[in-house]
Amino acid sequence: MDILIVEDEPLAVQKLVKLLNQADPTIEIRGVTDGIESTVSWLRAHPLPDLILMDIELSDGQSFEIFNLVSIECPVVFTTSYDEFAVKSFQANRFDYLLKPIKRDDLGHMLAKYSRIKSPKVTSTDIGFLVDDLRKQTRQPEFRSQFLAKYQQQLLSIDAGDVSYFYAKDGITYLYGRNRNRYVVDYPLDALEEFLEPRRFFRINDQFIVEVRAVLQIHSYLNGQLKVDLDSGGIAQNIVVSSDRTRDFKDWIGR
Repeated sequence: MDILIVEDEPLAVQKLVKLLNQADPTIEIRGVTDGIESTVSWLRAHPLPDLILMDIELSDGQSFEIFNLVSIECPVVFTTSYDEFAVKSFQANRFDYLLKPIKRDDLGHMLAKYSRIKSPKVTSTDIGFLVDDLRKQTRQPEFRSQFLAKYQQQLLSIDAGDVSYFYAKDGITYLYGRNRNRYVVDYPLDALEEFLEPRRFFRINDQFIVEVRAVLQIHSYLNGQLKVDLDSGGIAQNIVVSSDRTRDFKDWIGR
């Protein structure tokens, strides 16, 4: 079986290739693309693979758009981080999917299925029904893009993209920016977790919520825990990831 992988996150590609090789060493990875444009170009230039594993959220948009630009007459399995409500849309529209983080057993079952049967092509009409259903089913939480913070005697609006991490100590929550400044915000970490986009921010322990780009290095620590080197405008801190959050942290950082 030969496979095209459509995925824009290098770490996710590495993990998927490793899982595929473990599931079936005879599998050939025909290609890897990371966006709508590159995928369409690849499909126009190469014979179709036996199977396409396609992430939904790509660097230049949602992969559903690909089906409006090129005919794909081979099986497609979507890889998705959508929640349980959106998954019902895939089931209702008879699309196969793998939930991220992808598990070896789930991938193995999917490969076994496609080694036995051939799936009809996916049409743009099929995708249209799926997208409409996803819009109805998927909850779209609104995340904060700005935070009002105190700095010396000023109140400033800090963009979420300028945050390295939040830190709580002695009942005070601090925002550490990429500019090396430390601010005070009025929200406890429990409330901030509700405001922050989970793809970008993760609570690694009772005191820290970190932004993904602030994670410089990850080290093994005691009893299976991890220690993280954080960056805040060049100021690194060694922070221990709580043992009960270690697995979720690995999944988050590898997406």
